[in-house]
Amino acid sequence: MAESGYNTNLAAEFYVLSCLHRLGLTANLTLGNKKGVDIVVVRPDNEVVLVEVKGLAGKTGWPLDNYKFELAGPNKVVVLVGFRGKIANPSEMPEVYVVPAVDLRALTYFAPSGRCGVRVSTIQKTGARYRDAWELVTAHPAKPAVIAPADQAAS
Repeated sequence: MAESGYNTNLAAEFYVLSCLHRLGLTANLTLGNKKGVDIVVVRPDNEVVLVEVKGLAGKTGWPLDNYKFELAGPNKVVVLVGFRGKIANPSEMPEVYVVPAVDLRALTYFAPSGRCGVRVSTIQKTGARYRDAWELVTAHPAKPAVIAPADQAAS
């Protein structure tokens, strides 16, 4: 099966959209190719969260050449979806990092050539707190999510 950047990004966007709906959120895919916001989420408290999705079919890093760092804000997250070289196998779950847009610059490598991106090795080492951090979308930034211990969750 031939891989293309367009198919990778579509697969990543629909994967994230599915996860957001599974979390009970109202989430809608935006239309267009160079838009900067892929999914708009409306949380139960009527706050809006903007989601930009970056897909990676391989194992090296997410290119951010077209990312606009100046548009980062407290209500925007970037979801990095890594298929780890197994995008053609739907049984393989991707690696997902939910990063507040305001934190993305610190994880980004800026090459002398002008290209930039987030390396898989960097986020695995220094960005582990973002792994599957869906609470960054579901909770209000001023009111972080509190996860109850398993024995209290049942009561």
